[in-house]
Amino acid sequence: MPEKLKLNRVAMPKQEPKARGHNFSEVAQGFSWEMALEEANRCLICKNRACVKGCPVEVPIPEFILALRQGDLERAIATIKTKNSLPGICGRVCPQESQCEVACNLHRRAAPIGIGRLERYVADWAREHASSLPRTAIAEPSNKRVAVVGAGPAGLTAAAELARRGHAVTIFEALHMPGGVLTYGIPEFRLPKGIVRGEVDYVLSLGVEMRLNEVVGKLYTVDELLADGYDAVFLGVGAGAPMFLHIPGENLNGIYSANEFLTRTNLMKAYLFPEYDTPIRAGQKVAVIGAGNVAMDAARCALRLGADEVSIIYRRSRAEVPARAEEVENAEEEGIIFKFLTNPKRFLGNDKGWVQAMECHEMELGEPDDSGRRRPVVKPGSEFTMEVDTVICALGTRPNPLISMTTRGLEATEEGILVADEATGRTTRPRVWGGGDILTGSATVISAMGAGQRAAADMDAYLREDDGPWR
Repeated sequence: MPEKLKLNRVAMPKQEPKARGHNFSEVAQGFSWEMALEEANRCLICKNRACVKGCPVEVPIPEFILALRQGDLERAIATIKTKNSLPGICGRVCPQESQCEVACNLHRRAAPIGIGRLERYVADWAREHASSLPRTAIAEPSNKRVAVVGAGPAGLTAAAELARRGHAVTIFEALHMPGGVLTYGIPEFRLPKGIVRGEVDYVLSLGVEMRLNEVVGKLYTVDELLADGYDAVFLGVGAGAPMFLHIPGENLNGIYSANEFLTRTNLMKAYLFPEYDTPIRAGQKVAVIGAGNVAMDAARCALRLGADEVSIIYRRSRAEVPARAEEVENAEEEGIIFKFLTNPKRFLGNDKGWVQAMECHEMELGEPDDSGRRRPVVKPGSEFTMEVDTVICALGTRPNPLISMTTRGLEATEEGILVADEATGRTTRPRVWGGGDILTGSATVISAMGAGQRAAADMDAYLREDDGPWR
């Protein structure tokens, strides 16, 4: 430990706001070796390991930080990968401030250790030195086959964990590229797709087979996979069905779901049009409805696509904003306008069917609702109209019902969420597990990874029981 503890953590270098608002290059630039070492030296290497308890996948945080500050980056990445197969992603998009970092003992008296920033540094070093690093140890073949449906964070994690345990794993992905929300949802400036490809390549290096453009529930059902020789199935298809406001005018041209807007921008590379043949209309006055991380991503993409003015419309106050503080700060620096305590009442269109204005209510906060946040209620006589030519609805998502509708014995709620054991991921259908947003609704990348990890451990135990009973 250093002679005198530094209470302020090392700042992450970023692109300047005026420059980054016009490009899709990564905003956060990452630590240099000197910065990483300085931050690692702040760590107390606590014996109670509160940070580990705060991590959904239980990365051995003090151990990897100690290895980093001793200059042994090979040991640092090996330590991380005992629990996390996607560290380059987690170091960039996981909400460390509400998980491992909030549990850091330094948080009581100063700034917590920048755990995510150090994980990113180690992961980026490992990617640059991948050809010289030892291969991950794989257990002896179990002669068991597992189908993983969905190549998002839950599916990739489950696949990696199962492959390391010696099982033959095949991932079935509906889209033409793996990654799930990491690819279609999170923009390049927050999570470069080269990072996602590198993490997917690592999973494939464990012997996992990837089959793209194959929609389970259409080409074949879960029942057919089980009948075709797969001993178990993991469902990690996420929650990709968008939710809407259900107010007048919502079907006007120029109104997107955030899913469509971000998928066209990220997965289909609309931001590189005409190099990629996917046009997108961003408009000049854009309103984004919602204030989660997806809303921040959509607003910041619209700015980069050429909008003159982008506004976040949120029915609660700043205190209730669900997005990461870092993402809100980045959006504000880039000039995104925040209109709090505001809610759309209806959309108004022109004679050609395009949205041109949005009538809104001002809101005020009442008593807390089921989420624990104060319920927004309409302020009487507060209606006003704002001019818009593009609206993006970022109101959350729910699972697509295709899997539950085509699988015998697989129970789901009215919202499409699978009924399953939270600790193991076991669904109501024997030999079928699930994890991630299909069990929870829209949540975080790291929570999906944790679910994939827990399910894989239970699947491994089941598969090694010599076809024992579904208990």
